[in-house]
Amino acid sequence: MKKYVGWFTVLCWLCWDEPATAQNMQRVRQNLDTLCSAAFGGRGYVQHADSVAAQWLAKQFSVLGLKPLPQQSSYFQRFELSVNTFPQPIKLQIGRRKFRIGEDFIMHEASGSSYFSKLKLCRLDTLWLKEGAAQTDFLQKDWTKTAFWFGSATAKLLLKQKPDVLQKFKQAGAWLEVTDGKLTASIAKEANRPPHFKFKRALFDSTARTLRLEVFAEQIPHYQTQNVVGYVRGTAQPDSFLLVSAHYDHLGTMGKTALFAGANDNASGTTFLLEMAAHYAQNPPKYSIVFVAFAAEEAGLLGSKFFVENPLVPLSRLKFVLNLDLLGTGDEGITVVNGSVFTRAFERLQQINDQRHLLKQIKARGRAANSDHYWFSEKGVPAFFVYTMGGTAAYHDVHDTATQLPLTAYREVFGLLTEFLDTVP
Repeated sequence: MKKYVGWFTVLCWLCWDEPATAQNMQRVRQNLDTLCSAAFGGRGYVQHADSVAAQWLAKQFSVLGLKPLPQQSSYFQRFELSVNTFPQPIKLQIGRRKFRIGEDFIMHEASGSSYFSKLKLCRLDTLWLKEGAAQTDFLQKDWTKTAFWFGSATAKLLLKQKPDVLQKFKQAGAWLEVTDGKLTASIAKEANRPPHFKFKRALFDSTARTLRLEVFAEQIPHYQTQNVVGYVRGTAQPDSFLLVSAHYDHLGTMGKTALFAGANDNASGTTFLLEMAAHYAQNPPKYSIVFVAFAAEEAGLLGSKFFVENPLVPLSRLKFVLNLDLLGTGDEGITVVNGSVFTRAFERLQQINDQRHLLKQIKARGRAANSDHYWFSEKGVPAFFVYTMGGTAAYHDVHDTATQLPLTAYREVFGLLTEFLDTVP
C-alpha cells in the first residue's frame, strides 16, 4: 500500500503549479522535504529514483518559467553509466545477533551477491599479505565457506596485493571490515569482490565464529540517466552565458530499509538552484543564465563530464560557472573551491561580503576534483564550487536527512551569490 501512496504523492508534486518568488523559505523546506522523501528513493538508481527526481525538477523549471535551451526539445540531456545497486533485502547475522543495514553496517559499493546460511568467521592473518610460507599455505587452501574479518588499515593493504593473492581473497564467502570510523557509503560502477560489509567496531564480537548473510547486488551496465537543463534569456548579451549547477543525484537505497536521503548532499544545493532560478526568471540578468541539475555526480562527476564533452552552449561563451553543493549549514561561513585559482573573482566575492556583512568568513581553496565545477575549470572556464561550513557532520550516511539541516545562512549565501553573479564582468 505504501508503494502506491508514494507514487501518487510523486504525481501530485509533478502537477504542482504554484508560482514562485525568490527566497521563499517555506518553499525551500517543502522542496527539501520532497527531494529527501522515500518516494524519491535517495535519488539513486533502484527503481529509477533518479528519473523521478529529474521529472520533478523539469516540472519545477517549467513552473518557474525556465525554457529548454535553443535546439533542445526538452529539459533533459540523457547519457548512460554503469552502476552497481542493492535492490533487495540485505541480511547479516554474526553469531546469534542480527544487525541493521545503514545503522550497524553498510555494503561496500563494489560488493557482489551471495547467500550463505553459515560461514566460518576467521580473522585475516596479515602474514598472508607478505611473501613467505604463510602466504604459500594460504594460497593452497579453500576459503569459499569462510568470511574474513579485518580492520580498515588491513583493507587498504589487501587491495594492493598481487593479482593471484587478491584473487584468492576474492574467493572467500564474504569480507567483514571492522571500522572505528563512520559508515560512509559510495557508488561503484561494478561488483568486483565478494560481499564486503563495513561494520561498526563497537558492535563487533571478536569471539563470534559464524556469519550468515544474504546480499543481492545488481550491476546495471547501461543505465540511462539525465541532466536537467533550463535557462533564462539575457537582456543585453543573450549569446553569453552564466551557468549555475547543482547535482541532484545521491546514493539511493541499500536493501529495502536503508535510505540515503542526501539532504545536505545535495538536496540543499538543488533547492538553492531552484531558488536562484526563481529569482532570475523574474529578474533576468544581462547575460543568459543556464541552470543545470547534474546527474551521476556521486558516481564520479559523470553528468558534468558528459555536459562538458557535449556542451549545450559553447564553453567559450561561458562567463562563469557557479556550482552549488553542500549548502545546508553556514554558521562558519563558506569555502570556495577554485577561489585561489580565479583570484579576481574571489576578491570580488570577498568584497561583497565585507560590504554587506553577510557571512562569518569566506575561505579559498585551490583546484579539486570534488564536485561538478571540475570539468569546466579543466577546460579553462572560470568556475567556483561553493559549500557551507559548520553544522551537521552527516555525510553519505542515513543520517543526512532534511530534519537535520539548519539552513543557518541560507538567506545570506543567497544574497551573496546573486550579487556576485549580477556583477560578473
